[in-house]
This record gives sequence, structure tokens and C-alpha cells, in this order.
Amino acid sequence: MGMRAETGIRRSRKARTAPFQETYDAILERLIVARQEAGLNQKEVSAKLGFSHSFLSKCETGERRIDVMELLQLAELYGKSADFFLKG
Repeated sequence: MGMRAETGIRRSRKARTAPFQETYDAILERLIVARQEAGLNQKEVSAKLGFSHSFLSKCETGERRIDVMELLQLAELYGKSADFFLKG
């Protein structure tokens, strides 16, 4: 396989992720809202779940992608269903 195949894969991968960025940003906004509605700050959440403070901060700012299992842990702590984050 030549460079074209590699370039095509990169382009198609990039094309698939770009349309979903707006959706992911909305999930992150709901993540922050859920934490605030639960009356918790990032340090409290981090301590309760055993995450580092920087981990949660990076997740909320989009610097780090959040894993499905991590999202489920946060949803449980915040008293929200997974649908709250995924469907708004």
C-alpha cells in the first residue's frame, strides 16, 4: 500500500470525526451542568470517584475524551441517566 491509502484513511477518519464535534461539545456542556446541578465542584467529584482533578478538568474542556464507563460513573454520581448526556 502506498501513501495514497494512508492519506485516504486519514482523510476519511478526519471527515468522520468533524461532524460529531458539535454533538460531543453538547455532551460536555451537559456534563458540566449535571455536576453543577448535583452541587459538586471538580475536586469533590474527583475525590469521590478516585479521579485526578486534572482528569476531570480535561474531560470537561474537551482536552481529553471521556470513556463510556467514565461517563456512566459520572452519571450515577450526578443522579442522571446516560440518556441525559446523550440525548439532551
